[in-house]
Amino acid sequence: MEKIVELGLERFKEQNRQKVHFVNDKTANNLLNDIDNNPHVYVLACLMDRQIKAEKAWIIPQKIFDIFTTNEIDKLSEIDKNNFVEEFENNKLHRFNKDMAEIFYAAIQHIKNKYNYDASKIWKDKPSSALVIYRFLEFKGCGIKIATMAANILARQYKIEFSDYYSIDISPDTHIMRVMKRMGYVSNDSNREMVIYKARELYPKFPGIIDSSCWEIGRQFCKPKNPDCDNCIIKEQCKKII
Repeated sequence: MEKIVELGLERFKEQNRQKVHFVNDKTANNLLNDIDNNPHVYVLACLMDRQIKAEKAWIIPQKIFDIFTTNEIDKLSEIDKNNFVEEFENNKLHRFNKDMAEIFYAAIQHIKNKYNYDASKIWKDKPSSALVIYRFLEFKGCGIKIATMAANILARQYKIEFSDYYSIDISPDTHIMRVMKRMGYVSNDSNREMVIYKARELYPKFPGIIDSSCWEIGRQFCKPKNPDCDNCIIKEQCKKII
């Protein structure tokens, strides 16, 4: 078994739910991790995570809660769409403020209408990984990258049990693409789809298992410039194609 897979499995087998560091704001981070009592916060933040830095995206729900002085899903559902648009634009919360405000509003209404205000029904009762991803895709503006990322975090960090993990792919960002290429798993001219299918080959039962390992290695060791190959945890397996 490849070292990169072994590292992912070691983390996945940890018994306790892990607290994920999304943002530097303590209040916001605690709320994002409180998926038992406030699962909608996690869902809303996932939907904001596109074409801006992750830290800026994941703090958006907390900023909205501060503006409207509530994080309760039933109260949020009573706010008019135009109010969200106005606050997104006035506070420049996103790169695409009008579109993301409408997505934020639509998500709240979807959670209200389909899940009776309880977003945890998306992943309750040990559903298949495909069903969880499908349910995320039903949200306005949610593509396969966000849906897969959301399901992967639920499975790996939050220890939400699914009946299988076959459909949870890797989410290849710049760090993961760089690591996969330098390790020699894919060629330098490979695209995102090729990286996804290579991950499926490496561990078909749960392709996304290597996501966090690649990301951590990319952030800590395999940097764009001056990579720290000597201290890297996979230095013996890496082909060092730099």
